[in-house]
Amino acid sequence: MLSRLMSGSSRTLDREYNCTVRLLDDSEYTCTIQRDAKGQYLFDLLCHHLNLLEKDYFGIRYVDPEKQRHWLEFTKSIVKQMRSQPPYTMCFRVKFYPTDPAALREEITRYLVFLQIKRDLFHGRLLCKTSDAALLAAYILQAEIGDYDPGKHPEGYSSKFQFFPKHSEKLERKISDIHKAELSGLTPAASELHFLRKAQTLETYGVDPHPCKDVSGNAAFLAFTPYGFIVLQGNKRVHFIKWSDATKMKFEGKTFQLHASEKEERKMVLTYFAPTPEACKHLWKCGVENQAFYKLEKSSQVRTVSSSNLFFKGSRFRYSGRVAKEVMESSAKIKREPPEIHRAGLVPSRSCPSITHGPRLTSVPRTRRRAVHISIMEGLESLRDSAHSTPVRSTSHNDTFGSHARHFTAERSTGATVISDEAYNPSESVLPTPVAEKNLELLLGRQVNGAPCSIEEERESEPGTPVPVSEDAGGLVPCALTASGEAEPPNTVALSVLRLLPVALGILFALLLLLIILTESDLDIAFLRDIRQTPEFEQFHYQYFCPLRRWCACRVRTLLSLLLDS
Repeated sequence: MLSRLMSGSSRTLDREYNCTVRLLDDSEYTCTIQRDAKGQYLFDLLCHHLNLLEKDYFGIRYVDPEKQRHWLEFTKSIVKQMRSQPPYTMCFRVKFYPTDPAALREEITRYLVFLQIKRDLFHGRLLCKTSDAALLAAYILQAEIGDYDPGKHPEGYSSKFQFFPKHSEKLERKISDIHKAELSGLTPAASELHFLRKAQTLETYGVDPHPCKDVSGNAAFLAFTPYGFIVLQGNKRVHFIKWSDATKMKFEGKTFQLHASEKEERKMVLTYFAPTPEACKHLWKCGVENQAFYKLEKSSQVRTVSSSNLFFKGSRFRYSGRVAKEVMESSAKIKREPPEIHRAGLVPSRSCPSITHGPRLTSVPRTRRRAVHISIMEGLESLRDSAHSTPVRSTSHNDTFGSHARHFTAERSTGATVISDEAYNPSESVLPTPVAEKNLELLLGRQVNGAPCSIEEERESEPGTPVPVSEDAGGLVPCALTASGEAEPPNTVALSVLRLLPVALGILFALLLLLIILTESDLDIAFLRDIRQTPEFEQFHYQYFCPLRRWCACRVRTLLSLLLDS
């Protein structure tokens, strides 16, 4: 009996896993989850811990063993999604940026969004003019240390805070001047509210960039914002497509396509190439979720989306949460006493946490802090925040995206931005879906977000996780090998292919018969009826099969007329 109890308790312990989630204020929440626990369970625990009701804007990030980033799906098992050995490490981040963050119902929600955007500013994803950067930094300073006090704040006090990847003494003086002269009397809540209102007006508010390449091989960044889909190259926004104009998104392998309708019923297809198939799928899923959240009126309108035009091919995905309009309507009904907010310690470390998992620094001079070298050629910089983007994947730990040591140019003659044009090094960061190629500059123009978080902390991956080696390393193509390790004779391979050919033809013939039955027959069978009612089949039928049938009928009539005339 005792042995049975002991074995039963050991099995129970084996089904429990430790899980650590890093929060937006750099604190950690640790809990134990069951083997079959779904993502919604962990998310609800976090929201209860934070006393958060407007929770639909947030999500949980994690990194798989292949260094690919993901958003945790709440309807699926946590253990099956992680695909790594426990204990698990994840991050709580803003997933959908509010269209108007200042209009959020509760102060606790605004505070969490403030922390996220502050991280975005620090890591270079929220890019802006020098004047805007100084004002945003001054709001942060007012929220963290309060009114200027000559006795407590000596000359150069703002230099102890790291608001951006790098900034000059001139910018620091401008931050101090604004803090002293313009913000006196503002409470932390009021300072955060002004910060959110200003950040919302910037062009890259809510940008979560995904590095890709266009059809010409030029580096680009794809991003989804509360207002639509944008493409940035260099320091320019080359495309902006409103959610109402985006018709569909699909991917196959590394290829991502977005279809959009323009004025005068013109159609446009944008094609980009992600660094890996996993990164491309993550990009597609992020696009599907963002479009559903911001575009639809009701969650009942959400449909399962296929990554391919053919219903029997590709991945299928369905957004499972509420949409923005429903979230705002639900927020308006909140009637409780405002929860108490435990703001993090008002010390410089909130703006520049430590680089390691060890104890966080509390007051380290900026000159001694390790520089955060992430950027995007003319603007998009430090995107190593775990909260955003995709993989931390690279086949080169030193040269990918070039060297990273250009001087920060806050006071450029153009005055366009405040963040440097350093080159990004994926071996030290967690930028979204980095393209694993040498000297690929991460392009964006002073318009992306990031924020205070240590590099190692933002990785969210277990130490010792191997980095996959490129499949085509060395450019060698191995020949087929037998079980003994010797090269298999070519005629054997040819015979194997010939054997498979009839099987493939038989499958194609069977599929053709099924297609004819589905499209041309009137058989009212439940199995066939279910297939006919799927949106993928209707799209295939009207966009491909019907035009093909008309074309074939036209050719047959032409041939018959020629035969009759002859």
